[in-house]
Amino acid sequence: MVIKSISLQNYRNYRTLSLDFDPDTNIFYGDNAQGKTNILEAVYVSGTSRSHRSSKDRELICFSEEEAHICTVFEKKGILHKIDMHLRKNKTKGIAIDGVPIRKASELFGLIHFVFFSPEDLSIIKNGPAERRHFLDSELCQLDKVYLYQLSNYNKVVLQRNKLLKELYLHPDYREVLDVLDMQLVQYGSALIQRRQTFAEELGEIVHRIHSQLSGGQEEMELKYEPNVTVDAFAQMLFANRERDMRLKTTATGPHRDDISFVVNGVDIRKFGSQGQQRTAALSLKLSEIELVKRLIGDTPVLLLDDVLSELDSGRQNYLLNSIENIQTLITCTGLDDFVSHQFEINKVFQVVKGHVYMPKGF
Repeated sequence: MVIKSISLQNYRNYRTLSLDFDPDTNIFYGDNAQGKTNILEAVYVSGTSRSHRSSKDRELICFSEEEAHICTVFEKKGILHKIDMHLRKNKTKGIAIDGVPIRKASELFGLIHFVFFSPEDLSIIKNGPAERRHFLDSELCQLDKVYLYQLSNYNKVVLQRNKLLKELYLHPDYREVLDVLDMQLVQYGSALIQRRQTFAEELGEIVHRIHSQLSGGQEEMELKYEPNVTVDAFAQMLFANRERDMRLKTTATGPHRDDISFVVNGVDIRKFGSQGQQRTAALSLKLSEIELVKRLIGDTPVLLLDDVLSELDSGRQNYLLNSIENIQTLITCTGLDDFVSHQFEINKVFQVVKGHVYMPKGF
């Protein structure tokens, strides 16, 4: 799987931009706040319909404009495809695949597979459960459209149930509706729990091996899925906690409360790990994600590395750079010194300066 090109209009700080990518390594370098991350973000948005750092389309559009346009051409199993996306400040985005408009943005999922690695991901281990659930959901939604459907419906039911819990005080006769929503919550939530369990087991096997290699055989890491409730106990726990939910006016039981644990040599590093251990674990997690995607889809994902090298020491830099052979990679950084010192093969270089992209001489 390879991104061939991207064209932007009125996206972030780019009025117009057209880029052709190399099928191997593409490096975008320049000072901070020049627009490097915006390019990676646009690539990611074109294949998933959402930004990794913003939930509102209006934030992706130039300040003085009402619309932005992204056109991405990619090759999958030898066939070229095109995604056209129009972002609008006050309307739903419009998307077309190979010239055919689609009704739901979710139809994009599975066309292109991304593994996005940013400095924020280095904190995924020590941050809260919400970020680890987001990691699970982001990857599973790309890999499994059934999971995407189940997750979307589950989230809708949680919102409806929470709204109803707030209204029951004034409308106690609505209680029968709660029974219906609880049935739906168990139905969709059970499917999420089962799929997350399988995914965590598959990922955990790879994480264990990669982490051992990264730590020079000094550490053994175990990834465990921690469901808030089991499938068998879901309905019973939901009913048992109903009165508490009514008092607190929120749903406290279900996979929206799940977590993942990372245990290194018997120690839960979410709470007791050093910063070095947490960063090594996060790197292991992302590298395992690449391998698992390859295994499940029979193709390589597109790897997006947003200024990650500057956050890693020399040993982790070496391991990461040696792990991304034969996979299309888009990398942002402030300079090329790290790549030169590691004798890393550079296929295409772009210099980014204040929303303009140049091809520097000598590359």
